[in-house]
Amino acid sequence: MSREEKVEWLINQSAQPGKLRREIRSHLHPDPSMQEIYEEFSENTVSNFFIPYGIAPNFLINDEMITVPLAIEESSVVAAASHAARFWSAHGGFHARVIDTLKIGQVHFSWTGSAKKLQALFDKEKKHLLEKLDPLTERMRQRGGGISEMELVDRTGMLDTCYQLHVSFHTADAMGANFINSVLEELAQTWKAVVDNATGKTGEGELTIIMAILSNYTPESRVEVYVETAVNNLQSLAKEMPAATFAEKFVRAVEIARNDTYRAVTHNKGIFNGMDAVVIATGNDFRAVEACGHAYAARDGMYRGLSEATLRDGLFRFTLEVPLAVGTVGGLTSNHPLARQSMGIMNNPDAHKLMKIIAAAGLANNFSAIRSLVTSGIQQGHMKMHLANILRQLGAGKKEREQALLHFKDKTVSHHAVKEFLETLKK
Repeated sequence: MSREEKVEWLINQSAQPGKLRREIRSHLHPDPSMQEIYEEFSENTVSNFFIPYGIAPNFLINDEMITVPLAIEESSVVAAASHAARFWSAHGGFHARVIDTLKIGQVHFSWTGSAKKLQALFDKEKKHLLEKLDPLTERMRQRGGGISEMELVDRTGMLDTCYQLHVSFHTADAMGANFINSVLEELAQTWKAVVDNATGKTGEGELTIIMAILSNYTPESRVEVYVETAVNNLQSLAKEMPAATFAEKFVRAVEIARNDTYRAVTHNKGIFNGMDAVVIATGNDFRAVEACGHAYAARDGMYRGLSEATLRDGLFRFTLEVPLAVGTVGGLTSNHPLARQSMGIMNNPDAHKLMKIIAAAGLANNFSAIRSLVTSGIQQGHMKMHLANILRQLGAGKKEREQALLHFKDKTVSHHAVKEFLETLKK
């Protein structure tokens, strides 16, 4: 069906066909050529789903001032990032480094023969296997990437007859998913042909390819970012408590997230508030980033907070080390018009620099959230930002919204309180 036919099919099943038609049409791009681009990103597209695209200025990262684009609908995330960025820009900024960018792919297969003979065959044919992949890896190798290692892994202790080819990649400025998967599928067929040729006449065992796929768990592809300042410099954030008390409470809050899974999940969600918003704004895959980050948080068998905070000799330090696999070329990053503009806003970073920016956004949001938690509480600032949404939900007019914003400037915001205020205005 064409898009219009899909829309009509959908509307015919709706309890409010007129309203649904208006909403679907109002969210289409006014330029048909642009709408065509968006429709090519996915299947059965009938309209577009808008979320706010904001900016957080004043991110000083490795002595470079960067404005960071954030695509997110949650109230206060952009404000939190901006507030933290402004504070740390006056206290040394964010210090970031990429530890590595190694990515992993696997060919999973069953083998019914001798593990020792299979390993001997792999060792003998490894060079040949890599050479057969040269046509697929040539362009990536020219850009500084390619296959860095390949090994045969025996998983029969975990699952009967289970083996894998475990392949490590560097993918330069690309996220590299399509490249890795193409290489793995070719490797799978080549490996099967090699084994079948070596064992077909003797009947020593049978190899069956199960699947060939990249892994979104990239614990070696990590970035570290930290902020650091003298404890006394935190006084402006400490409300009515001494800076030293604020720093101690902050560190203890982070320690709790490192040791309590219930707290750790919400703690890390706050980190990904900032990270995901940049990932989405740049056309990268936030689902892959989240899945990897959460797996990494549980790497020792317990799910823990991803950030750490320390106090030593009057110095406060707050650090985030997180796995991250993103790209700045190819895919949606190159094809989505606003994703391309996001890159321009950030001075066209390469993949390494983008990793640092994303991690800094995560640490900034984590910092602002913990700062609120150990001082005034999270709801005061969050609900102030959420006030506009409540007013719209309750159907407040322009004049009522202006009066409400003034009224709640120094008062606690809640749905009930806003509703009561509007009812008072009407009376």
